[in-house]
This record gives sequence, structure tokens and C-alpha cells, in this order.
Amino acid sequence: MKTKFLSNILLTLIWVFLTGGYEFNNFLFGFVLSFIILWILSNNDNNSEKKYFKIIPKLISFVLFFLWEMIKANIQVAYEVITPPHNMKPGIVSLPLDAKTDLEITLLANLITLTPGTLSLDVSTDRSVLYIHSMYVFDREDFINDIKNGFEKRLLEILR
Repeated sequence: MKTKFLSNILLTLIWVFLTGGYEFNNFLFGFVLSFIILWILSNNDNNSEKKYFKIIPKLISFVLFFLWEMIKANIQVAYEVITPPHNMKPGIVSLPLDAKTDLEITLLANLITLTPGTLSLDVSTDRSVLYIHSMYVFDREDFINDIKNGFEKRLLEILR
């Protein structure tokens, strides 16, 4: 997988140097173009070779999903600050974890904390529960389902 990624970066740099355009759009186009070329040329049935072509689209999808969630949360918190009647219903929720490794738990906790209005507080000693404080806990089950089917599910698809 590392060799595919390095090949993708190398082809991207070759594209950028040949075209002479050093703008972000040209880098992005070169990366996508080299990704497609490597995908077409890759006809091995080796799963480690194919894994790269599955992870990159999931990673891009995850980044877009995270940016969308962050924009929604920023608007919600900004609206709460600007308008006089506060509609907050703060609470602490215990989120049962499917993430098992330290990396998975740490990344999930940091992604939750980076989203405005939420804060990861602690992890249980057996690493099976993550405690989260949120400004908006109208329904605990909906809150848990949003995290589990959003951040955690997508993160684990990339890491596993």
C-alpha cells in the first residue's frame, strides 16, 4: 500500500512539473489522474495492492463528511450564541465503543472534540465506553446513533 501511495505522489509531482502549474487545483487533478492510472494498471489480485484503491475514496469521503459535520456544528453553536432564548440541553453521554485500539479511540475522541459543541471527557478503564459532553442532548439514543453511524463507523472502515 505504501508503494502505491508513493507512486501516486511521484506521478502527481511529475504531472505538476510537466504542466508547470503549481496551484492546488493542478496538484489535486494530478493526484486524481495518477490514482486512476495506477488503478487501471493494477491488475494484481493481491489484496494489499487493492486496499489502497479502496481506502483513498473512503478517506476522501470521510474528510468531506467531517467538514460537513463541523460546518453544521459551527452554524448551530453560532446561532445559539447570537439568539437570546437558549435552546441548549447539555448532557454527558456514555458512548459504547466498537473502536478497540488506542489509535482508533484517540482519533474518535479527537474528532468528536474538534466538532463544536461536543467534548470527549474520558474513556472507561476497560476502553469500552467514551464519555462525551454535548451542548445538545435532546435524545441520548439519537446522539449515540449519530456518533456510531457517522464518525465511528467511517473511521473504522478506514483503519481496519
